[in-house]
Amino acid sequence: MAAQLNTLLRAACEHVCPVPPVAGAASAIRRRVAALLAEWRVCPGIVEDSLLVVSELVTNSIIHARPPAELRLSWARGAGDGVLRIEVTDAGPARPAGQPLAGIDPDEHGRGEAIVHALATHHGTRVHPGGVTRWAELAAV
Repeated sequence: MAAQLNTLLRAACEHVCPVPPVAGAASAIRRRVAALLAEWRVCPGIVEDSLLVVSELVTNSIIHARPPAELRLSWARGAGDGVLRIEVTDAGPARPAGQPLAGIDPDEHGRGEAIVHALATHHGTRVHPGGVTRWAELAAV
């Protein structure tokens, strides 16, 4: 009976969208995600942090990875809490590890992973055939 009650109390939402490898894509996706989180009634306490994590993961994919890339969001809402999972999957690194990006100011980049680590409840990277998925979960309490 408790399992049935728990299932009834939890509502899940999911959204998937492509990440185009173009300038301005991260800000367009951030606006789209903000509207989606409002529609899903995601806890306001995690919305801003979630948008920053989305921006960081999407930007990382656009700058450092090969296309195609895809953003997947899932919101599992419970009684008074919830978990937002953010995943960005791409085709893997665009250049060998340690090779600098031409034309990228290192003072302006390189803090995304630390930001995700600071804001997410859980986060990680999964390497799989055909690509890499970077993910983060933010919990509302």
